[in-house]
Amino acid sequence: MTRTALVLSAAAIAFAAVPALADQQAGAQHGAAHQAPATSGSPMVHVPVIGADGKSLGMVMLQDTPSGVLVTTDLKGLPAGQHGFHFHEKGLCDAKQKFTTAGAHFTAGNPQHGLLVAASHHGGDMPNAYVGADGALKTELLNAGVTLASGPTSLADADGSALVIHAKPDDYKTQPSGDAGDRIACAVVAAPKR
Repeated sequence: MTRTALVLSAAAIAFAAVPALADQQAGAQHGAAHQAPATSGSPMVHVPVIGADGKSLGMVMLQDTPSGVLVTTDLKGLPAGQHGFHFHEKGLCDAKQKFTTAGAHFTAGNPQHGLLVAASHHGGDMPNAYVGADGALKTELLNAGVTLASGPTSLADADGSALVIHAKPDDYKTQPSGDAGDRIACAVVAAPKR
């Protein structure tokens, strides 16, 4: 896998694709969030992802780093193509309600949505996720606009947050959510246990 980086704004989010963490993913169990040892001292949090039918699609692994939250996906069964990929404000993933229970985007105090708009955009904004013809999404990126530690940009606040995958790609500018369409997958993010 080649190493690429896209810096979208000095004050907002930097993303980097890095090699897969397949060895750390191997211990993930279906149906419950748990932790694996992490080399940086911050625990890696495994969160199960469910589809619109309520069935498991795999795991997302999250780890705090000095630069933000490293997001690693190991998912199968998604529609091929580009999909909006965001953190949302509430840790509630109810498939029967089409994941509307996850609320709006996690803003981290920034009112505008879109990686192509203002220098200050939602902390939960991330680049679109590309799913291949095999329905798999295996990627890593770094979201420098959020953290798992306590504070105003924490994904793991009192009501948690959710990682949501949308049916369409985010156009990075339409308010309030990039015109990314229905929510097709969801994972609850809560505070890591120390």
